Amino acid sequence: MAQKNILIVSSDEHGNHVETTLDSADDLIARYEQIGIDDCSTDLALRGFPVVRGLVGPIPENKATVRYETVPVFEELTKIWAATKTKRRRRTKAAIEAERAALAAAAASEESDKPVPAPLGIFKMPVIGPNETV
Repeated sequence: MAQKNILIVSSDEHGNHVETTLDSADDLIARYEQIGIDDCSTDLALRGFPVVRGLVGPIPENKATVRYETVPVFEELTKIWAATKTKRRRRTKAAIEAERAALAAAAASEESDKPVPAPLGIFKMPVIGPNETV
C-alpha cells in the first residue's frame, strides 16, 4: 500500500461538509474501528486500504489522496451526482444541410478521371478477376 493522504468528508450540525486530512492509514485506524481490508477495488492503488465502520471508502480522490465519506455525505453526494443531467446536443436541420452541401461540393470538385478503387471482398481485400495478378 503506497503512502497517501486520507481525506475524511463528514457533515456538521448545519449540513456543511467538513474535510479532515490524515497522513496515514494508521491515523484512520486509530480514529475508527477497522472491519476489513479493501481487496476488490477496481483501482489497484486502493487495494490494501482499510475498510472502517461508519465510513464509505476507500474512494480514489487523486493520485496522492484517498477519500472516505460518512454515510449521510455519501448519500447526499450520490443523489446530487445521479440528478445531474448531461446536456445532449442535437444538430439542427440547417447544420445537417450545410454539411451535406459541403460534402457534395467537395465531391463535385474532385477530378472525375481518378481511378475507382476495386470493391472490397468479404475479407477486406480487393476483388481480383480470374485473369488478373496481384
